Amino acid sequence: MDSQADQPSGGGADPPGGSQSGGDQPWGATPPPDSGQQWGGPPQPGGDQPWGGTPPPESGQPWGGTPQPGGDQYPGQPPIIAGTGTGPSRIRPGRIWYLVPVLLILGGIASVVFGFVSLSSTVDSFARVPLPAGGTITLNHSGGYVVYYEGPGASSGQIPRFNVRIAPAAAIGSLRTYAGTVNYTIGTRQGRAVLTLQVVHPGKFLVEASGAGAAPVGSDLAFGQSLGGAIVGIVLPTIGLIFLGVASWILLFVIRLTRTRRARAQGY
Repeated sequence: MDSQADQPSGGGADPPGGSQSGGDQPWGATPPPDSGQQWGGPPQPGGDQPWGGTPPPESGQPWGGTPQPGGDQYPGQPPIIAGTGTGPSRIRPGRIWYLVPVLLILGGIASVVFGFVSLSSTVDSFARVPLPAGGTITLNHSGGYVVYYEGPGASSGQIPRFNVRIAPAAAIGSLRTYAGTVNYTIGTRQGRAVLTLQVVHPGKFLVEASGAGAAPVGSDLAFGQSLGGAIVGIVLPTIGLIFLGVASWILLFVIRLTRTRRARAQGY
């Protein structure tokens, strides 16, 4: 009797994990050829990308990888911009401002040097007659003059007693003792103001000094302008400039110290 043998259970079946042509694919089995992706294998070009897999080339960023330059980072969130710190703020006023007090102090020193050089030239230009001989001098303008005794010890008040006569008397308004104390020591010259003279008409004058025989050798009578005003004109600007220089230096130091402490307290 013709009969077909019974197929054993499972006989002729594909091995486990295999696939039947046209049959359903088990999870983890190889997908059909027309599928763009293996279920558990590496992604295939053109196939749908599983979550966590490698994105297609046209994608700007991998799903779970390191962000790529120029790609979108997190959709819906603003980009993170790194802060660019400006560093600690500069303390004002800057140290260059310390040049101002330095220049003021140097200006004061230059003023006193220039002033005394000018004073020396002024003293050298005085008209003089020797003592005790006397002599003739020329006074070029009318007005007030100061007569100075020049000789050893003059600046300390060591002046011999003598009388002075000036002719012609008609050209002289007055001749009086100097009120006050003005003395100078410039180079080898020592002088002290002894008389004031008012000249009505400028010109030549004869000067005689009676009783000046005790005057040291090399002593003179010098006729010139008042040095009191000239000395004040030198000293006041010098003191003013130096004072301003020191005061401005102290002010700058206090301001910078205060602002530095404030910046440190604010954490800069």
